[in-house]
Amino acid sequence: MTTPRALFLTALLSVFCVPAMAQSVAPNSKPAPAKSVAAAHPENAVHASNTTGKPTLAEAEQWMAQTEAELNDLTVKLSRAQWVQANFITDDTEEMSAEANERLITAQTRLAEQIKRFNGMTFPPELDRKFKLLKLSLFSLPDKKDREDFSRLASSLEGDYGKGQYCPTTGKFAGKCLSIGDIEKIMASSRDPEELKEVWAGWSTVGAPMRERYVRFMALQSKGAQELGFKDMGAMWRSNYDMPPDQFSAEVERLWQQVQPLYDSLHAYVRTQLIKQYGANAVGRDGMIRADLLGNPWAQSWGNVYDIVGPRDSKGRGYDLTEILKQKKVDELGMVHYGENFFKSLGFAPLPKTFWERSLFIKPRDRAVVCHASAWDIDNKDDLRLKMCIQIRDEDFVTVHHELGHNFYQRAYNQQPFLFQSGANDGFHEAIGDTIALSITPAYLKQVGLIDTIPESDDTALLLKQALDKVAFLPFGLLIDRWRWQVFSGEIKPADYNKAWWTLREKYQGVMPPVTRTEADFDPGAKYHIPANTPYMRYFLADILEFQFYRAMCREAGQTGPLHTCSFFGNKEAGAKLNRMLEMGMSKPWPDALKELTGEDHMDASAIMEYFAPLKQWLDQQNAAAGVTPGWKPDPNPQAGLD
Repeated sequence: MTTPRALFLTALLSVFCVPAMAQSVAPNSKPAPAKSVAAAHPENAVHASNTTGKPTLAEAEQWMAQTEAELNDLTVKLSRAQWVQANFITDDTEEMSAEANERLITAQTRLAEQIKRFNGMTFPPELDRKFKLLKLSLFSLPDKKDREDFSRLASSLEGDYGKGQYCPTTGKFAGKCLSIGDIEKIMASSRDPEELKEVWAGWSTVGAPMRERYVRFMALQSKGAQELGFKDMGAMWRSNYDMPPDQFSAEVERLWQQVQPLYDSLHAYVRTQLIKQYGANAVGRDGMIRADLLGNPWAQSWGNVYDIVGPRDSKGRGYDLTEILKQKKVDELGMVHYGENFFKSLGFAPLPKTFWERSLFIKPRDRAVVCHASAWDIDNKDDLRLKMCIQIRDEDFVTVHHELGHNFYQRAYNQQPFLFQSGANDGFHEAIGDTIALSITPAYLKQVGLIDTIPESDDTALLLKQALDKVAFLPFGLLIDRWRWQVFSGEIKPADYNKAWWTLREKYQGVMPPVTRTEADFDPGAKYHIPANTPYMRYFLADILEFQFYRAMCREAGQTGPLHTCSFFGNKEAGAKLNRMLEMGMSKPWPDALKELTGEDHMDASAIMEYFAPLKQWLDQQNAAAGVTPGWKPDPNPQAGLD
């Protein structure tokens, strides 16, 4: 996940969540932009709305320069406040963060009025793009009470998630309070279906107290978007992709249709194996899988149940990375150094000293923090940080590489003007680190000394383990924002929040709740990105783009053989090509950036289908042999559980 400043440019006022992290100083690192008169003394700013007559191009350029300087100053202050809030969750830090957020919203409201004076003007291409991006990033709540409410709601909702715990009074965990990290560990390792049901239901209670505030929070966002001429905030979010909102919705559905056959085959195979493990109760009505049995609190990735669903007659991956890391005594900082070294092998400069001094790598014992991994660009220059409660395990090794991708991207575009300092689109930002992580192959592990020899392994096992994370995630990545878009538009009413949530989960994922849910519950709130207001479509797009990026870099590195065997570790040519795309930031429409690396100007799922083609063939063979037909039938009462 990435952080507040980047998010400001792509989807206003969401907390940037991209598993995020490392920082490095570019050789030509620029000085921090000087504060403008407007930033230091807003009363002296050029108030375009108060100027009579048709503005000149020079006036537009001056106004834009002052606006960028002011927003740079405000986002730095907001980043600092949000960093403190995320690392020291108290009423005081929530108030500090809310006040910084409110100052930014106040400025955006003023700018939203001022920018109208320039409507209809013709600008040179660079200035024209700045005006377009600025309009998409502004937020207008003219009423002061609305702004205050919005800021406090944003801080309190994320704070509630960060403080969230399940504290049972009976059963195995009685007397203990379980954080989300504890819940994740239990659901990854437990094979007791009753225990899994208990902790799943226990963590889901975290969302219920948020529900009433969330209704107001979403209404205020759409009110702000409507002030700027958008239908609602969902339409505004979708307008950030260099195409009309409806076209983007259709583009997302096109990509899903490309990959759905692969997901359906995987779902059918996993369903069969879970029935073998747990019996008929593993599956609900018409082929849907119990959401608590897939190794993750949200059933968003299934890699933790590989021991259940992996082929019994296979050599497997031939290694256990978690055990290797522990045997090698790799600590939390060591995990981050492995990620940094990959980027260095591609020709990128190392991370700066301040990264190691200011980041959070280990969960503190003395206070609550938001442990969700995130990458921070505090000063829009070179104060990059990782905030992550690292665990020594396979999953976190990959997450570290992902998060560092954000920070190296942030550094690459720090020479761009403020409004271009972001990913080509938010899916790009999420995809960079994951592209690197695809190169965590046995050959790579041998190159970095984590294994001595490349073990005998089964490609089916390797691809299945990958698919349980990457392919299983796709429908979840899609449905989060499909739900929010409908909430923003009013298509989903507050009285139906939970029902609509499970309708979409059944439709796209084919999963069902293990216990009955009602509208007294608010299960979306138990997923960080909902209370943190982080747009989620970026993760779906990233899951497509990372394979497209990976295939292009493998071709640049001269890879031969099956795509999934490629590692471009140490290839400076592939690294240089990647860096040219990263340096563009948001200065050009994303198809131009995509073409710089891949030679293609449209998102295409053919790369992920090529990567998993051998697995798709194997899954179809297994399903046919078991007499299993892929697919499921959603229930008309989606909240009915198995209890």
